[in-house]
Amino acid sequence: MWRSVWFRGAISLTILAYLASRIDMGAALAALVQVNLGYLAVVLLLVGLDRAVMIARWLVALRSSGNETPLKSVAWIFLVSSFIGSALPASIGGDAARAYTLARRTDDASEAVASVAVDRLFGILSLAILTGLGATVWQTPVTLPVSLIRLAALLLIGAGACLLWSDLWARTLVPKRWHATHLGQSLLGTADALARYRQRGTALRGVLALSVLVQLLRISQAYLLGLGLGLDVAFGYYLLFMPIGLLMLLLPVSVAGFGLPQGVIVWLLRAQGVADSLSFALSTLIVLTGLAGNLPGAWLYARRKEL
Repeated sequence: MWRSVWFRGAISLTILAYLASRIDMGAALAALVQVNLGYLAVVLLLVGLDRAVMIARWLVALRSSGNETPLKSVAWIFLVSSFIGSALPASIGGDAARAYTLARRTDDASEAVASVAVDRLFGILSLAILTGLGATVWQTPVTLPVSLIRLAALLLIGAGACLLWSDLWARTLVPKRWHATHLGQSLLGTADALARYRQRGTALRGVLALSVLVQLLRISQAYLLGLGLGLDVAFGYYLLFMPIGLLMLLLPVSVAGFGLPQGVIVWLLRAQGVADSLSFALSTLIVLTGLAGNLPGAWLYARRKEL
């Protein structure tokens, strides 16, 4: 059901219809078309930069496992998979396409899945870290449950860390009668591949640093888009609310990021007195500029020429 584009499209349309019934869409459209083009141009440059950093982050994880896939091929797989993921369940579909394509090239499915999982895991952990940081540094009282946000961030960090010890608990959770089956061996092999990253501390620190950089670039993009729309919201507040909005983009309940992420961003910006029409325009620009970052993958996919 969650893989169905129609099901997720229905969720996106339902949320958008709800927002449309409560927001002045004429004002939102006017804000969109009047956005400062200078800020928009800078944001598009930052989108290209964050894609380059994400490719570098995955490459660090791959090289630490001994994978010598050429940089051009890594970039091709990442960009094309990101484009394909636009129509699949959030980042999950793109990650699955990335792992599958890499596994075909390397004949090591476990390491391919583990590299993508570590790459995604540290992306989520960096969002949790920045959310906790934002909840700590933002001192102005808001109506948001800041303590709950801090707790959720800590839980995310703890849950993510547990994946690096998956070799220990996977053999307990996977029934013993499955251990000799193809499925069981695949699950345990992936758990072992993930656990081997515990011995790659230098690589993990590099992946985490690049992950934080990626999220800061995305938060900066949102801040600049806000300035382009004339929003008077401090960068510190973007540190608090944007990681939550970016986490919503990762959930497999929308098509290309439309719907739930927009509704959450509108709700979060109300605490700063931002008009719903402007916050909806901002959330739409965030989604659209993110999709613009997938256009190189669309071009590569249309050529059907692998590197």
